[in-house]
Amino acid sequence: MLPGRVNSFRESLLTLRDRRFVAIFLLGFSSGFPWVLHGSVLTLWMQSSGLSRSAIGYIGAVATVYAINWMWAPFVDRLRLPLLYRVFGQRRSWILLTQAFIVCSILLLSMGDPQQNLMLVSLCALSVALFSATQDIAVDAYRINIFTKQEMDAKMPFAAAVTTTGWWAGYGFIGGALALALGGETIGMTWPDVYRVLALLYIGLMVCVALVREPDVEGSAASATVAAAETAGDWQALEASGVGSDRGSKPGSDSAEDELSPFAKVRSWFRTLLIEPFREFFQRCGWKLAVSIFALLILFRLGDAMLGRMSLVFYVEIGFSRDEIAFYTKFFGGLMTAFFCLAGALINTRFGVLRGLFVGGIAMGAANCMFAIIALVGPSVPLLLMTLVVDNFTAAFATVAFISFISYFTSRTYTGTQYALMASVSNFGRTTLAASSGFLVDSLGGNWALFFVLTGAMVIPGLLMLWYIGRQVEEYRGRQLD
Repeated sequence: MLPGRVNSFRESLLTLRDRRFVAIFLLGFSSGFPWVLHGSVLTLWMQSSGLSRSAIGYIGAVATVYAINWMWAPFVDRLRLPLLYRVFGQRRSWILLTQAFIVCSILLLSMGDPQQNLMLVSLCALSVALFSATQDIAVDAYRINIFTKQEMDAKMPFAAAVTTTGWWAGYGFIGGALALALGGETIGMTWPDVYRVLALLYIGLMVCVALVREPDVEGSAASATVAAAETAGDWQALEASGVGSDRGSKPGSDSAEDELSPFAKVRSWFRTLLIEPFREFFQRCGWKLAVSIFALLILFRLGDAMLGRMSLVFYVEIGFSRDEIAFYTKFFGGLMTAFFCLAGALINTRFGVLRGLFVGGIAMGAANCMFAIIALVGPSVPLLLMTLVVDNFTAAFATVAFISFISYFTSRTYTGTQYALMASVSNFGRTTLAASSGFLVDSLGGNWALFFVLTGAMVIPGLLMLWYIGRQVEEYRGRQLD
C-alpha cells in the first residue's frame, strides 16, 4: 500500500460496491460534525459577541484533547461497557455512549453566552471535544477492523477516502453548511437555537449508528483472546496470541503461586492494557522509523491547521457575508473535498501513499499562497472559488493519504490504541500548536497576506521528513515479511 501500485483504476472503483463503506461514511460524519460545534459555529458566535482574534484562537485549544486521547485509548480499545457491549459490541457501544454525552454537552453549550460567561462556554466546548476525541478512538478502530488484513492494501485508501468524505460532510457541506446557514443573514436564528437544532441532528446520528453492524474480522477475535488472557493474568495465553512476547522473563512468572496472586493479575492487566500497545509499536517499527513518523505527523499539516483555525475570522474581516461563507466554504468546499477524496484514493492505490502525501504537501503550500492573494485583492468570489478548489483538493488528497499512512503502521490487536497514538501526535500540531494562530495574526499587525505566506512555508519541513521516511519504508516492509 505504501510504496506502489495495487490495482487498475477500474478495479479500484469496483471496490466501492462494498456495503461496509456506508457505515464508514456514517461514522466519518459523526467524527466531523463535533468540529462544527466547538469550531466553526463557536468561532462566529464569539466574533459576533465582540471577542478578540487572540481569544478566538486560544479557545481552539480545547481541541487539544484530540492530541492526548491516546492516554485513554487503551480503555476504549479493550474495556467492555456493561449492558451496551452485549447489545452493540465493543466499537459501537463506545461510539453510542460518547455520542450521548456529546448531545448533553451541546444542550449545555446552548445555555451559555461567550460575552457573559465565557468560562461556561469554554467548558462546554471542551466537553464536546473530549467526548468527540473519545468517539474517534472507536471510530478509527472500527474502520480498520471492519476489513481483513488481506483486504487492507486494496480497500484502506478507499476507506480513508470515504471516511474523509463523511468527515467533511459532517464538518462541511452538510453539517457545517446547515449550521452556518441557520445562523446566517437569511434564516437568522440565534446561536443558542442553532446549537439546539444541531443536538437533534446528532440524536438522529445515534439512531443510524445503532443500525450498522459490528466488525467481525480476525482483529476482533484476537482482541477477545487477549481480553480473556488479561482477565486471568495468563501470560502464556498472551504469548500464544502474539502479545506480550518480551525477550526475557515475564511478569508474574516467578512461580505459579505468584501468577495467581491478585498483585500479579493487576500487574499483568496494567502491562497488557497500557504498556504493551506502545511497546509493540516501537518494537515492530524500530525507534528510528517510529520517531520519524511522529515528527512527520506533527509537522506535515501544521501550516494548514493554522490557516483553518483563522479562516472564518479572515472571511468575515475581508468582507464576505455569513451566507457566502456558509455556501462557498462549507457547501461548495465540502463537495469539492468529497470529489477529490475519490480522486485521492484512486491515485494512492495506483501510485502509493508516500507519493500522494508529497503531492498533497505541495498543493497545501500553494493553497495558502492563494489565500494571501485574496487578502491583497479583497472579497472576490471567483478568486475564492479558485482558492477553495485548490484548498479542498489539498485537504482531501492529503487526508486520504494520511489516514492510509497511519493505518498501515497499526497492529491488528491494538488497533484503536496505536491509531489514536499516531492521530494524537498529528492533532497536537493541528490543535495545540495551531491555537497560537490568532496571536500570530495580531503579532503581524493583522497582515493576513504575510500570515498565509508563512503558513504555506511551514509545509517544507514536513516534505523533507517525508522524503527521509520514504527511504526507511522498504526496510520496514522487509522486516514484516521475514
